[in-house]
Amino acid sequence: MVMTGNSSEQEQIKQEVLKRMKRIEGQVRGIQGMVEGGKECNDILVQVKAARSALKSATSLIMKRYMLKCYADSLEKGEDPVEAMDRFVKVLTNFMD
Repeated sequence: MVMTGNSSEQEQIKQEVLKRMKRIEGQVRGIQGMVEGGKECNDILVQVKAARSALKSATSLIMKRYMLKCYADSLEKGEDPVEAMDRFVKVLTNFMD
């Protein structure tokens, strides 16, 4: 039997990702306002860096949820573990900087 990951942990991750996305949305709107308002480039870039960092953090959580749910689900369906892992590695490497 393959463990699919705790569904309450998956839900917690989902809620955390949604919370972060709303925060990122606010950051991006703030950056738009800074650009429109003619703020200093350095101040804008600081906020862009913060938004990028927040997206990177959210990506990590989404990857964790993918590993807990999607990969484990594919194994439960009887898929070849090597093929399932290859798909996961492909997804993971697409997001590496």
